[in-house]
Amino acid sequence: MQKIDKYILAKYIKTFLLALALIIVIVITFDVSEKLDKFLSHHATLWQVVFVYYLNFIPGFVNLYSPLFIFISVIFFTSKMAGNTEIIAILSSGISYRRMLRPYLYGSLIVAVTVLLLGNFVIPLSNRQLIEFEEEYVMSKAKNYYNNMHFQAERGVQVYAENYDVRAMRVLKFRREELTADGELLRREACDMAVYDTAKHLWRCSGYSLRTIAPDHTETLTYEPMADVDFGLLPTDLDLLSKRIETMPTPALIRHIEREKMRGTGTVQKAQIELFQRLLNPLAIFVMTFIGVAIAARKTRGGIGMHMAIGITIAFAFIVFMKITTVFATNGNLSPFMAVLLPQVSFGLAAAYLIYKAPK
Repeated sequence: MQKIDKYILAKYIKTFLLALALIIVIVITFDVSEKLDKFLSHHATLWQVVFVYYLNFIPGFVNLYSPLFIFISVIFFTSKMAGNTEIIAILSSGISYRRMLRPYLYGSLIVAVTVLLLGNFVIPLSNRQLIEFEEEYVMSKAKNYYNNMHFQAERGVQVYAENYDVRAMRVLKFRREELTADGELLRREACDMAVYDTAKHLWRCSGYSLRTIAPDHTETLTYEPMADVDFGLLPTDLDLLSKRIETMPTPALIRHIEREKMRGTGTVQKAQIELFQRLLNPLAIFVMTFIGVAIAARKTRGGIGMHMAIGITIAFAFIVFMKITTVFATNGNLSPFMAVLLPQVSFGLAAAYLIYKAPK
C-alpha cells in the first residue's frame, strides 16, 4: 500500500467509526427516554440495562444500518477531499481514477467481512439475550400459547394440537398420526391433555387412545385413562416460535430451514430470507461505497450539502427497495434469494454506471 492508500483508508475507517458512534449515542438516548419507565417499573438494574440490553443492542443495530453509515461516511470525507481539490491533485499526479478506488475497496472489504462475521455468528447470540431481557423487563405480556397447530413432525408423521401452553408445557386435544407413502393411516395416538415430564422425558397423558391398522386392515384400539408416552417430540417442537430465527447462528439456521421444509410449518420463507440477508447483505457495503465515491468525487457548487442530500436520497431508495422485495418474497411468488439479491444487483449496476461516467 502506498501513502495515498493509507491516507484514504484511514479516512474511510475513522469517519465510519465516528458516524457510527454519534448515531448510536443518539439512538440510545432516545431509546432510554422511551423505555425508562418500563425499566423502572420492572426493576431492571443499571448493570442489566447497560451490559445486557444495550451491549447486545449495538451489534444488531450496526449490522442493520452499516451500509447507510458507510454511505454517509464516504460521501462526507470524499466531498471534503474534492472540496479541498485533493481528488484533482491525486489524479494530476498520474494515479488513475481506477487506482484511486483501491483503498475504498480495501475499506469495503474490511467492513463487509466484519459485518458478515457479526451477522452469522455474533448477533444471533446477542439477540437471544436481548429478547430474553425485553420479554422480562420491557414487554408487558409475552405470547405463552398457540392454537390450532398442524405440522409434519417427520416424514410420514402428522401432528395436530388444539392448544399448547409454552410455560406449562401442556398440550390439549393432541393427535399424532403415522401414514404410509400413499397417505393411508397406520397408527393414531390421541389424548385429551398431555403434560411434559422433565424428569422422565415423557408426556403424561390423560384420556390416551391408540389405534393401529394392520396390513390386512384389521384395527386395534386401546384406551388408558392415564399413560406416560414417548411421542418422539420435545416441548420445543410444539413451540413453533421458541427457536426464533434471529437467535440462531447460521449453521443452526440452515438445519432449521431443512427441518421446517420437512415439517411444512409455513415459516420457511421467512427463515430463508434471514439466511440470504446474512450472506448477501455485506455486498451492500461495496455498492454503497462506490456509489458514494462516484457522487462525491466531483467538485460542485453545493459542496458537501448537495452531495449529502443526493446520497441520503439514494440510500433510502435502496432501503425501501429492499423492504419491497422482502414483502414480495414473504407474501408473493418472489424467491427469497432473488428478494435479497435484486436490490444489490440493481444498485450495483447503478454504481458501475456512475463510476464509468465519473470525471477522470
